[in-house]
Amino acid sequence: MNTIQLFNTLGRQKQVFKPLKDGAMGMYVCGPTVYDRASIGNLRAYVFADVLRRMFEASGYSVTHVMNITDVGHLVSDADDGEDKLEKGARREGKTAWEVADAYTKLFLRDLQRMNTLTPSVMPKATDHIAEQIEMIRAIEQKGLTYTTSDGVYFSTEKLPGYGRLSGQKLADKEAGARVEIGEKHHASDFALWKFSPKDEVRHMEWESPWGKGFPGWHIECSAMAEKYLGMPFDIHTGGIDHIAVHHENELAQAEAARGVLEANYWLHNEFLLIDGGKMSKSLGNTYSLDDLATKGISPLAYRYFVLGAHYKSSLNFTWESAQAAQNALNKLVDTVRTWDKPTTVDQASFEAFMAFMRDDLDSVQALALVWKLVGDDMLPSAVKAATLLAYDEVLGLALEDVVARPLKLSSEAQALLDARQAARSAKDFQRSDELRAEFAKLGLQVEDTIDGQRVRELR
Repeated sequence: MNTIQLFNTLGRQKQVFKPLKDGAMGMYVCGPTVYDRASIGNLRAYVFADVLRRMFEASGYSVTHVMNITDVGHLVSDADDGEDKLEKGARREGKTAWEVADAYTKLFLRDLQRMNTLTPSVMPKATDHIAEQIEMIRAIEQKGLTYTTSDGVYFSTEKLPGYGRLSGQKLADKEAGARVEIGEKHHASDFALWKFSPKDEVRHMEWESPWGKGFPGWHIECSAMAEKYLGMPFDIHTGGIDHIAVHHENELAQAEAARGVLEANYWLHNEFLLIDGGKMSKSLGNTYSLDDLATKGISPLAYRYFVLGAHYKSSLNFTWESAQAAQNALNKLVDTVRTWDKPTTVDQASFEAFMAFMRDDLDSVQALALVWKLVGDDMLPSAVKAATLLAYDEVLGLALEDVVARPLKLSSEAQALLDARQAARSAKDFQRSDELRAEFAKLGLQVEDTIDGQRVRELR
C-alpha cells in the first residue's frame, strides 16, 4: 500500500503510518457529550475524522470506526468539579437525563448525516458499558494506582512514571500550572475513575459498584469501550486539540496502568474553530449550530466544504462572509458538474496526485485546489473529469454523486412557481416575488436572478 504520513501528537511529529494488522485500521473517535446541541465547532472534529476514514478506505484499508456517545460522567469542569452535564441539562429542560441524552444524540446523528459523514462501525454509549468501566477501574486498583476520597475513586498520577507523555508536560509542570481547588485529591492532575452519588441528591443515572453507588468518571468510558471494540493497543485515536492535556492524557494513563500498553499508537487532533477571530462561547451568543447556518443560507455540505478549506491542524476562522464564500464555491461546482457527460474512466494520474496530498497528513487544502484544476481542465473530456471528480469525492464527501452529470429537473409544482415568480417580477410585484422565493425554499430549492433570467438550484 502507498505510504501514509500522519502527525502523531504522541511523538509530536509527522510519522509514517504502520498498521497493527496489514490492510486494516482501527480508529476511535471521541464522540459528543449529549447534553446540548452540537456546535459547528464540535462538528469540525467529525468532518476531520470522516475524511481520515475515507482516505484510508480509498487507500485500500478495511476500517473499524468506533465513536462513543458520552451520556454520563462528564462534569461541568473537565477537572472533575461541578455537576454532571447530563444532570444539568435535565434540570434545564425539565426532563430526565435519559430523555435529554436521547434527544441530543438523535440531533447529533442527524447533523452528521446532513454533513454526509459515514456511519461509524460502532457507536457505544457510556451508560451501556458500566460493567466494562468497573472492570477496568478494578484492574487499575489492583496495580495500586488508585485511592478513595469522600466523593470518589481517583487515579494517582504520581504513581505512573510516564504520565504527561501525550501533552509533553512533566507532572511537576502540570501541578505548577494548575489553578483549581484540589479538595481531597492528592495532586491537581489526579482524576476521578468513579464518583459517588451525593447523599443529599437523587441522580437520574447511578449504579452500584464495589466502591459504592455512583457513576463513572468521564475518561474511563473511552478506554473501556475502545478496548472492547478495538482491542488494545489500537491504531488511531482522534479528537479536538482541547482533549490533549486532560481527557486523552488520562485515557492513555488508564490504559497503561490497567493493561501495560499504550492505548493507541497514533493520536491525531484537530485545531479549534474560531468565530470572527475569537473564541466560541455561549456567553457571546456565537455557538452556532447547523440550523443557525441554514437561516443564513449556508448548507451543511457548504460547511463541510468550508472545513476542508483549511488543514485540520490549523485554526479555522468562521465568519459569515467566509461561510458564504464556501457556499458560493460549492454552488459554482455543482452548477458546473451538472452539465458534464456521464462519468466513464478515471484519470489515474490526476487521482494519484490527489491521493498523494491526502495521504500526506490529510492535506485537504491542496486536494481542493486539484478539484478546481480538474474542473478548469479543457483538455480532458467532461466524462473523464466526472469520473475523476467522483473518485476525489469518495474522500472529500461532498455528495457530488447526486449532481455530477445530473441536470436539475423541476417538478411541475416548482415550474409553476417559477413561472408565477417571473410573472410577478415582470409586473414589478416584488413582494409577491419574494413570497414565491420562500415557497421555493420549502421545496428545497433556491432561486436567484441573473442577467440571463431566473436560476434555480437545489439547496445543498
